[in-house]
Amino acid sequence: MSAYQKLSEWLERAMAFQTAMVLFEWDNETLAPEEAGAYTARMQGALSAAYQEIMVSDEVKQLLEQCKEEALSEVERAIVREAEEERLQLVCIPPEEYREFQELVSASTRIWAKARREQDFESFAPTLEKLIACQKRFAGYRAKDGQKLYDVMLDTYEKGFTMEKLDGFFDLLKQELVPFLKQIKESPVQMEDGFLSGDYPEDRQRELAEYLAEYVGFDFRKGVMAVSAHPFTTNLHNHDVRITTHYSDRVDSSLFSVIHEAGHGIYEMGVPDELTQTLVGQGASMGMHESQSRFFENIIGRKEAFWVPLYGKMQELFPEQLGNVSREAFVKAINKVTPGLIRTEADELTYSLHVLVRYELEKQLIEEDLDVRELPKLWAEKYEEYLGVRPEHEAEGVLQDIHWSQGSFGYFPSYALGSAFGAQMYASMEKKLNCSQLLEDGRISVIREYLREHIHRYGKLKTSRELLMNMTGEDFNPRYYVDYLKEKYGKLYQVQA
Repeated sequence: MSAYQKLSEWLERAMAFQTAMVLFEWDNETLAPEEAGAYTARMQGALSAAYQEIMVSDEVKQLLEQCKEEALSEVERAIVREAEEERLQLVCIPPEEYREFQELVSASTRIWAKARREQDFESFAPTLEKLIACQKRFAGYRAKDGQKLYDVMLDTYEKGFTMEKLDGFFDLLKQELVPFLKQIKESPVQMEDGFLSGDYPEDRQRELAEYLAEYVGFDFRKGVMAVSAHPFTTNLHNHDVRITTHYSDRVDSSLFSVIHEAGHGIYEMGVPDELTQTLVGQGASMGMHESQSRFFENIIGRKEAFWVPLYGKMQELFPEQLGNVSREAFVKAINKVTPGLIRTEADELTYSLHVLVRYELEKQLIEEDLDVRELPKLWAEKYEEYLGVRPEHEAEGVLQDIHWSQGSFGYFPSYALGSAFGAQMYASMEKKLNCSQLLEDGRISVIREYLREHIHRYGKLKTSRELLMNMTGEDFNPRYYVDYLKEKYGKLYQVQA
């Protein structure tokens, strides 16, 4: 038996523990009873400890070294590369600290959820301080000479995007989109969207959700959809992909969360069988994952052409609410710019400004030791500066996202990067495909398969920047994103971009 074959057996065991943890996380967000959490957290801690034990073992270390002497395929080399990186991430963290952190995260999400319900940031602040301290300590263990702690965290989610590169990206958004948003707000053009709110029965919203998910390409033979407070996607492998949504009295909220999560799901379903259940059997990065979900949700999902074959179904499901609303009016409504407080409900134009706020605050928390109790005040000030709105309470402010309670610092920039990746990909795709005509004809499968060919099938074999270069012929260029937004919304609101 070769060293690689022996290594594969160890990695399969590690993957089994990871899969069990994914199931616990899914269950915790969808069906688990309220009082299960503290007990389940201990099991999650034990599974995490077992996973770490395998990945840092002397046997895995020796096999990784031996694999370098063997003639491996491209996929095998990539798996060895990812295993080495994962080992280096884990070997420097003392086992008792790693398990303690996993249990802290499991508990902290419940503490955060209670604090959000009660609009009480102070009750969450001590836990947040512990999470930040842990992540800074772990980043310190992993940092190379001279590497900033926040850069270590960013690299976890998006390789090659340091603070230096992201500062340039977010500065461009701030310089271009903040003043453009003010122009939009001053435009006399108004979009009527009152008909999107009202009595939209949940059973019909669920029927619409399943119809739209399947329409864009989510395969229910390999996937399921459930309800959760915060829509998300997870997967055990490419034949078991799970998405969630939520239902409210605003129909477009669920509608677009479903298309968004289906985009994530389509990416995971597009990973080849030879890669799934390995360390390269997932999306290239969080940013590339977001590029796919936001591509389906916004770039094509909010185009009028997308709704040509679909709007009749909407009217059929909701005749009282939409029967007298034209498709043109509906499309204008779902593209209305309304600067708000909630990131997940943000319109396409303002979305990345929500991310900008979080990026700037994360940098201060990690690099400047910002006192967490200053967060609500700074959060409100930045929202007022960039979006012209101010939260009335902490649940619609600093407590709205789950990410920090999960210890996910460095994750937020991926959302804005994903939107920018998607715009760059769309600009390239338009040179080869007539996307609007394909959408009008109901041939969204052509667009989906193009993405599968250029993005999905590679899993984690390539980085985001390599995928962009291969697909578009260019490295990451955020100008495409800014130009896309200003052209689209300049036309809609009749302002000079």
